Amino acid sequence: METDCTRDESPAGGGVLTPLPAGTRLLHIGPHKTGTTSIQGALFAAKDEMARHGVAWPATTRHPMEAVLAACARTAMMGDTTPTERHWERLLEQVRATGRRTSVISSEFFADAPEGDTIGRIVEQLGGDRVHVLVTLRPLARIMPSQWQQYVQNGLRMGYGDWLEHMLRKPPYEKPNPSFWHRHRHDRLVERWARVVGPERVTVVVVDDRDREGLTRTFEALLGLPTGLLEPVPDAANRSLTLAETEMLRNLNKEFRANELPAELYSQLVRNGAVMHMKNTCTPGFGDVKIRTPQWAVEAAAEIGAEIAERIEGTGVRVIGDMRLLSAVQLSAAQQPAPRSDPDPRIAPEVAAHALYGALAAAAAAPPRHTAAAKSRTVHQTSSKELVRVLGHRCLKRLRLR
Repeated sequence: METDCTRDESPAGGGVLTPLPAGTRLLHIGPHKTGTTSIQGALFAAKDEMARHGVAWPATTRHPMEAVLAACARTAMMGDTTPTERHWERLLEQVRATGRRTSVISSEFFADAPEGDTIGRIVEQLGGDRVHVLVTLRPLARIMPSQWQQYVQNGLRMGYGDWLEHMLRKPPYEKPNPSFWHRHRHDRLVERWARVVGPERVTVVVVDDRDREGLTRTFEALLGLPTGLLEPVPDAANRSLTLAETEMLRNLNKEFRANELPAELYSQLVRNGAVMHMKNTCTPGFGDVKIRTPQWAVEAAAEIGAEIAERIEGTGVRVIGDMRLLSAVQLSAAQQPAPRSDPDPRIAPEVAAHALYGALAAAAAAPPRHTAAAKSRTVHQTSSKELVRVLGHRCLKRLRLR
């Protein structure tokens, strides 16, 4: 294994890492919850300055999610507009416009690319042998709580303990989220892409959470950028939910599904309304309980992490960072299992109010849409479940008209 940097050795400052060849198209494929949003924000904010150093950011947004979802033939998040091939073609046009300059494209959804010809097609369209794949990794025990609450933000109704049981103890480990191990069995992820581009054009970066600037320094070194050019960009909308916030949302998901409300309504009012406003306006305090992983799951994740590290070492890809972190069982104090004396998590009234306001504001801001009139029936002829659904539609329609 080639270890180019550790926590005590900066690749950019120490001169250990050499930049990729000029004209490289650096493809950062995530996966999810490995610092992707943070590095995308830093790259997008510095795109003009990077251009002065010969490095292009082809996308017009921080994250070209729709384009990548289309390329990977993956469905959008619950209720969102379905991505089209045109989204992907538009990104390809922007990549081609960079000419012979070095460029960087980043999306964690590239990790969702299925087996088969999809990866080969993506690589070929992005430049073939000019493409260098970058994979960022964190220990599974740190990924799992963040990924669970992200699934809840997309409609999941299963509690964290049950979810861990399914992911770690119930073969074939595909329910309720088959995407999890496709993304986070990191050895297989690296192998899928290395088979297409060759191990010499794959770099794995193990993110050390103790070194907050380590990932940006590594990107600077690989892209040949001056040290310090990339800076973290605060993004409240990307913060993780507390346990109480996640549980509130999870119970809302149960009511939402039980009443068979449309997915579009979830995207608009819940994820992009209530949750987004709550994240942007409410900062978790010292007393807020975070999502904590039980010790048995931490140890199980560490065992899988050791297997992942061993298999990645055998692929011949370049590794930056300490692979031993992938099998670590020591978590931060905030992630340690809660003592039995801890009270049940309770959502603060002001947090609930902000969430409710976010949903109402999203409804009021939405353009009105015309729907066909339903057959006339009395209230007594209608089930209570359907009444809730109809009333929800009517409230949404009135708010849109306002």
